[in-house]
Amino acid sequence: MKRPFTAAVAAVFISSCAAVALAMNLMPNVVDKPTRFSGSCCIYTGAPALPVTLSMIVAGGGPSDFSTLTLVKTLAGPKTDAEVASLKQKFGDEKVGNFLKVFDFVVSDSLRIVKEKNIALPTQPDPDPKDGKALSQALWGAGQTGNGFNVEVMLDRAVSHPIHDQVMTDIDKKFGIGPDADYHAVLNQAMHDLATVYGFKDATSM
Repeated sequence: MKRPFTAAVAAVFISSCAAVALAMNLMPNVVDKPTRFSGSCCIYTGAPALPVTLSMIVAGGGPSDFSTLTLVKTLAGPKTDAEVASLKQKFGDEKVGNFLKVFDFVVSDSLRIVKEKNIALPTQPDPDPKDGKALSQALWGAGQTGNGFNVEVMLDRAVSHPIHDQVMTDIDKKFGIGPDADYHAVLNQAMHDLATVYGFKDATSM
């Protein structure tokens, strides 16, 4: 008697999970799994968008001279000072400072890992690294889940989920989990600010 009951419960549970996944309308390769800093959803398990990643690195000064502040200036253009002031007002100088130094480290550490794994970067960036609006839109698109923007999905798409996860572990070892959390929170806010300035919308498909 117990087996049919248990099977029925399992069937209802599986059906409910499938219904939730469908309701979330997640994009291909986006999985409803918990993340370190963005709650219960989501991670991206597909191939990275390396031309966009290269464009971001070049926009920040290139692999050898990357600066997060240079990248922000490219992305925000004449609104850079206002954006930095807004971030400092919301998070405070220390957290914004953590964001800047951790992001610098993220790029150098990611490039180190990519080199160690013999992953070839594309020869041409896409979009144009000088076009702040186009690059902002590409990064915003990289963070789409089908159920809104997620900064960790954006980072997964930038380098792949395994490398993103490895970089976060390296951040925690070098700076601590607090600055790692600051980096994700400030980056998330900056991307939402850029989306508002340029009038981007969350996508439901990609």
